Amino acid sequence: MTPDTPWLIAGLGNPGPWFRLTRHNAGFLAVDRLAERHGARFRRRGIATRVAEIGVDGHRVLLAEPLWSINLSGRPVAALLRRHGVPVERLVVVQDDLDFAFGSARLKRGGGPGGHNGARSVGEALGTRDFVRLRFGIGRPPKGRSVGDFVLEKFSDAELAALSGELDRCADALETLVRHGLNRAQDALNARTAPVGTPVRTPVRTPEQVLGR
Repeated sequence: MTPDTPWLIAGLGNPGPWFRLTRHNAGFLAVDRLAERHGARFRRRGIATRVAEIGVDGHRVLLAEPLWSINLSGRPVAALLRRHGVPVERLVVVQDDLDFAFGSARLKRGGGPGGHNGARSVGEALGTRDFVRLRFGIGRPPKGRSVGDFVLEKFSDAELAALSGELDRCADALETLVRHGLNRAQDALNARTAPVGTPVRTPVRTPEQVLGR
């Protein structure tokens, strides 16, 4: 790879305004925050993807949001890799993750999808899992509530109050990954963890305040 080789950071989520602040759309929200930070606007590419482009210290970075169901994210992501000549080593998939509490996030290359059908779809479409995943913790559903219902619910008021800071932390990690590589980004992001069930005690704000709109 050369310094001119682009990166592709693909957030996973479900398209449409109803899903915007649901837990399953954490990937979209993190990529949105990175685009906002750089003043980039998403443009629709065909029927399958929204794409924006930013520069991070001279590195070309494509930001993508597949517009099919989150469980079918693989084909649009694979198509973008081919179209823009992005090697799989420079693909980053941003997803929600039930295995980490809200307030925790992890960066890792490779590994299984851990029950996330969107990440599984990407791996199957590419024929490899050798890409980086940023996993945004959303925690486990309370007893008696199904996983399907939980991930499609909107973040709680307490989570919304902390969401903006968590999105900024993920955007920082993604920029560090592009600038300095995976190890530096992991050190910065993985150092902070929140145990499952840790309550958030910051004041509640409206969704518009959370997202700066």
